[in-house]
Amino acid sequence: MAINYQDSGVDVERGYKAVELIRKHVQSTYSSGVIGDIGGFGAFYSIEGEKSNHPVLVSGCDGVGTKLKYAFISGRHSTVGIDCVAMCVNDIVCHGARPLFFLDYFAAGRIEPDTVAEVVGGIARGCRECGAALIGGETAEMPSFYKNGEYDLAGFAVGIADREKIIDGENIREGDILIGLYSSGAHSNGYSMIRKLFGETPEELSRFDAYFNRPAIDVLLEPTKIYVTSVLKLGSELKVKGCAHITGGGFIENIPRMFKNGLNAEIDVKKIDTPDLFKRIEDLSKAGKASLYNTFNMGIGMVVCVDKKDADKAVSVLTECGEKAVVLGKAVKSNTILLNF
Repeated sequence: MAINYQDSGVDVERGYKAVELIRKHVQSTYSSGVIGDIGGFGAFYSIEGEKSNHPVLVSGCDGVGTKLKYAFISGRHSTVGIDCVAMCVNDIVCHGARPLFFLDYFAAGRIEPDTVAEVVGGIARGCRECGAALIGGETAEMPSFYKNGEYDLAGFAVGIADREKIIDGENIREGDILIGLYSSGAHSNGYSMIRKLFGETPEELSRFDAYFNRPAIDVLLEPTKIYVTSVLKLGSELKVKGCAHITGGGFIENIPRMFKNGLNAEIDVKKIDTPDLFKRIEDLSKAGKASLYNTFNMGIGMVVCVDKKDADKAVSVLTECGEKAVVLGKAVKSNTILLNF
């Protein structure tokens, strides 16, 4: 008996339909640098018109992680694409890079065109917010590899920076000020622990609706905040010496990454107005604060370092950009980060 590809669980027609459904989302992100359209073997982007003395391309790659489980159980797929974009572009803007383009990878056991379109719609929204063009990607159907109704999602961003203006921490000095930009929630980190604490079914999650005064699923699917516009605006107004995206590993792993020359951070954690989500996580987990600050962003999604004389202006600029910003601490001579609880 003859067996074709469709008999093995792969239906190329569903893939074709998904491409047609996402086309309008993809094209809504196009900028003048985009050459061609989706459908080729490679995606093209011209940097010919970029104004830079020494242009450097800066890249970043990340995924959404197990936060996707909450998209699966709720049937809501419109925000995880924003998470995917944010996790990548927030990384590259830490070095002063302006995003140019983005590519995504979507893999599922069975391609559902409407779900793909919903996810890519979120990716396009994230791309428009940070100014990146969604110029390509891959949609893979892998029968029996993923459970029915589940998928994985990852992305890849490329940005541009002037070599002389790259943020690399080289100019940070003792006494420079650290400013935190508030997060929109847990972003896309720590969800393996969150799922263990809050549960993985609608019924389990609904127990926390009253605590949040809104559906807990809304809180847990809140998309990752994109800081690109704010950080780039800040960099156009004053010297940003260092920048850290608070992702997996929390404060303890990420903030030290901006430092060189025997420096590290001293943070006054009491200055953070801890969001209810993290208060609840602390209550449920009974974990120590050090452990939590080594897992979650705890309300701060990005930290920037500026000269002490620029601190007030930095807070003002960030506030004008719509950020909630707070002075958290300073750069000190230390081999480890110092968190004052």
